[in-house]
Amino acid sequence: MTRSQSARRLATVVGVIAALVLGFGSIRAAAAWTAASAPLSVTPDSVASLQSKLADEQNRSAALQQQLDALAAQSSDLASTLEAARARIGADTGHAQDLAAQLKAAKQRLAKLQATIAAANRASQASAAAVTVVQSAATPAPTAGGEHGDDGWGGGDD
Repeated sequence: MTRSQSARRLATVVGVIAALVLGFGSIRAAAAWTAASAPLSVTPDSVASLQSKLADEQNRSAALQQQLDALAAQSSDLASTLEAARARIGADTGHAQDLAAQLKAAKQRLAKLQATIAAANRASQASAAAVTVVQSAATPAPTAGGEHGDDGWGGGDD
């Protein structure tokens, strides 16, 4: 090996070692700078404290789950009640349509009955007028010389 090759290899090894030392030093400086700019003034929670908080959150989560289950049950009850109401509305609609048809038929019968009553009234009035005319012609005239209020048929007007 020649001297220049050995010198190059030695320079390369020295350069690599210098780069490693420089990198390690940069990392240490950055860590020190970060620690200086953000000191830990608040100590972290202890394990027991964290476990206590976890238990509290688990209890809260269980309570919320029970509330959700209760709401789901109420929602199911409301859905079944709503379905029953819809069925009832459908049945009531059919019943209302039947009643409307019955009312229409009753109105038609009432109109026929009123027409029949009106015709009977007209016929009754016409026959009453005819009977009145016949009765007035058949009544005998009062006799002269009777007392005031005497209808000529005898009997007293007491």
